[in-house]
Amino acid sequence: MGEVISARVPKALVRDIERIRNIEKTDRATVLRQLLAKAIADWKKEHSLNLYRDGKISLWRAARVAELSLREMMELAASRNIVFHYSEQDLEEDISAATSAAKK
Repeated sequence: MGEVISARVPKALVRDIERIRNIEKTDRATVLRQLLAKAIADWKKEHSLNLYRDGKISLWRAARVAELSLREMMELAASRNIVFHYSEQDLEEDISAATSAAKK
């Protein structure tokens, strides 16, 4: 079972949530969970792209932070015109990650 979280939201958001609820023919809690899950997934993508663009993490690690495949992360970075940088350390990290993933 999940945890209950409460928050005050502007009336305009409540109207939008109700509109979505009516269109989707579901309950308010389901709408909120779906919207929150999408917002968090989007945040993870943006956060990991920013870290990668700033050179703080490798593309492989960015993909893991965003919970995407490496291919998906490469496509996302390319769609945002983020320049690919790949160092020898990145290669070593990717080989290590791939090797440990293959052992599982």
